[in-house]
Amino acid sequence: MIYLDNSATSGHKPASVIDTACSVIKYLNANGGRSGHRLSKTASNYVYSCRKKLSEFFGADNPSRVIFTKNCTEALNIAIHGGITGGRVLTSALEHNSVLRPLYTMEKNGIISLTVIEPENKRFVTVSDVKKHFSPSVTAVCLNAVSNVTGESANLNEIGEFLKDKNALFIVDGAQCAGHIKIDIKRLNIDMLAVAGHKGLHSIQGVGALILSKRANPNPIMQGGTGTESFNTFQPDCYPEKLESGTLNLPAICSLEEGVSYAEKNLSFSAGILLSQTKYLIENLNQIDGVKCYSTPNKFGIVSFSIKGFPSNEVSEILSDKFDIAVRGGYHCAPLTHKLLKTEQDGLVRVSSSLFNTKRELNLLLSAVRKISCF
Repeated sequence: MIYLDNSATSGHKPASVIDTACSVIKYLNANGGRSGHRLSKTASNYVYSCRKKLSEFFGADNPSRVIFTKNCTEALNIAIHGGITGGRVLTSALEHNSVLRPLYTMEKNGIISLTVIEPENKRFVTVSDVKKHFSPSVTAVCLNAVSNVTGESANLNEIGEFLKDKNALFIVDGAQCAGHIKIDIKRLNIDMLAVAGHKGLHSIQGVGALILSKRANPNPIMQGGTGTESFNTFQPDCYPEKLESGTLNLPAICSLEEGVSYAEKNLSFSAGILLSQTKYLIENLNQIDGVKCYSTPNKFGIVSFSIKGFPSNEVSEILSDKFDIAVRGGYHCAPLTHKLLKTEQDGLVRVSSSLFNTKRELNLLLSAVRKISCF
């Protein structure tokens, strides 16, 4: 199958990632931080090594400010439910449900008031959009770095610069940007960055991370065993134990360190390939009768489009069943984005390529889309 659904999860894993995960499962079935034997200590050392790698890669102050989660959604829930205690929160119509649902829940429960920004350009959030809606009552701004629907990126540099002297947390959903571009939370003045391991960072599924700035101090949304302070009635107040309860996914964490190393080495090369791939797809899709693109060339591999007269889910099923091509149709867990784009009736077909896709595969996709448009 031609795999073009890398924004959901990367389809090709580097050999080092697979080998590491398999080796840990074979030879290191131990619970780090829970026992004093050699295997447990080795597991703890591997976890710390990955924590240190992520700290350096994302610009955290120290490894303890890197919190392991099972995915980006859990990281965002910790940031939002644990880090926002009240006031007014700004988000945008371009967000994933992993941001929207926690915020709507907090609004429903009377904890916050919520303002959803509709970007003036209809494509990405700018600092002007944030300034227009900002007031002293704002306690947090929650935005994605990159839209998972269109691949458009927010203006994080200018937004972070504007917020750095404000009394408002800057929470960023980095699911689609991590591993594709350099994100330094200190330079961008981000307080909490949530990332997925299994997308641009190439890890196996089952691990994400929340990267915290110095001033971020979210409360735990889950309590339990940490391997420390067992006689303490309450959750330990130090990081990372404060936000990590229960057994960590050691094979996934070890694979993540390898994935980050791979992404770091290939960052600029990968960005160039994806920019070229998305440009090529958009130029050629726009030449097909009945096809409309909703993306511009980007470094994240995302191209979304519609075919007149076809629901997006039907297109994705045809591509899978008749042409053996994997893409995603539907609403991509981003309902407000589709309302903004006026695609809520049929959704969009999302192609998301990777460093490992070839021009031949892109041409086979284009050929398939041409045939479908003539049905």
